[in-house]
Amino acid sequence: MTGVTPAHPPATHRPRFLGLFRRLGPGLVTGAADDDPSGIVTYAQAGAAFGYGLGWAVVLTLPFMVAAQEMSARIGRVTGAGVVGALRLHAPRPVVLGLVGLLVVANVVNLGADIGGMAEVARLLAGGPAWAWAGAIAAFCTVTEIWVAYKRYVVFLKWLTLALLAYVALLFVIHVKWGEVLVAVLIPHVTLSRDALTMLVGVLGTTISPYLFVWQAAEEVEDMLISPDPRPLRDRGEDGANEIGRIGADTWAGMTYSNIVSLSIIIGTAATLHTHGILTIDTAGQAAKALEPIAGRFAMLIFALGVLGTGLLAVPVLAGATAYALGEAVGWRVGLGRKAGDARAFYATIAAATLLGAGIVVSPIDPMQALVWAAVINGAVAGPVIVAMVVLGSLRSVMGRFVLPVWLRVLGWAAAVLMVGATIGMLVL
Repeated sequence: MTGVTPAHPPATHRPRFLGLFRRLGPGLVTGAADDDPSGIVTYAQAGAAFGYGLGWAVVLTLPFMVAAQEMSARIGRVTGAGVVGALRLHAPRPVVLGLVGLLVVANVVNLGADIGGMAEVARLLAGGPAWAWAGAIAAFCTVTEIWVAYKRYVVFLKWLTLALLAYVALLFVIHVKWGEVLVAVLIPHVTLSRDALTMLVGVLGTTISPYLFVWQAAEEVEDMLISPDPRPLRDRGEDGANEIGRIGADTWAGMTYSNIVSLSIIIGTAATLHTHGILTIDTAGQAAKALEPIAGRFAMLIFALGVLGTGLLAVPVLAGATAYALGEAVGWRVGLGRKAGDARAFYATIAAATLLGAGIVVSPIDPMQALVWAAVINGAVAGPVIVAMVVLGSLRSVMGRFVLPVWLRVLGWAAAVLMVGATIGMLVL
């Protein structure tokens, strides 16, 4: 067979995007969950009320957000315990229980706001009563989180992060004044009015939330337990540098993605709603509906479907973080990798938190007022928890040779000051 080149099967190369996507983990899911439906409302309101003017605030929060999340992830992977579990071993029990109690209340309120926003958007798209959609959404999220195996469930959550690209896509179907956007992002400008400062505090409080600390640390522990070597890094330092590097890359990728989406929402609503004199947005459904006569039905559909997609991601994260925090505080068996029968209290908390959140939708509670107080509570909890993470992460008795580097500690202290200042500002305003 001279002159004939032997046939070789074509080499199969996984697309670079899929390879990168597979390597990302808890950081990506956590960052995407930060843009939950209630957060979308906050960013939409910022864009509607102040145009591009608060875009800089989203950029400002990125390094502080990364610091808080990377500290929590490192603590989880190095110690083999979640943030609250580590606190339980080193802080007074009444302090831990008090912080967890506040976190649970804030999470349930956020769940109510998220499920309510999703239900309103579903009603807008498909009709029917919002309460029925709220019940269906709560039931779906609860059943999948409890009964789907962790390995499959975490893949489901990762794919849901792509729903947030809807808000980036929105920018391609509307007219944006990019010169004004660049100025707003690069040059901080604060209007000294009650409404502007309140909105600024709301944006800061929405991007740095304690339930995200709890979730990312817990998922690092979950991933560790299903890895070939399930020991915490503190007990097996030989490959620690690779793991720490992965955590850093994962966290930066997830938080950057989150903030790009947040900025896209502000830009999108500024270019449409603000430009046309619509300055007040109270709900996700109201934002989607207001977009239709201005930017067309396609823009409305993009916005609405984004709310549903990110809600299906955020609701399980909020409920799961609630169960992890409470379970770690009182010593339950916790973990989405466990079967339901092996962690009954943990999974019962997931179900109870989700259903209580759904109950808020049909209650006489004003959802917007409840969200304000949830933001205050989150801010009040975030500051002390960040301080605790900095202190714990700096102790060799806790972290072994993986103590936090100086740059991370400095950013951590700065993030704590920022959150305490934001909380005081919200209360004073």
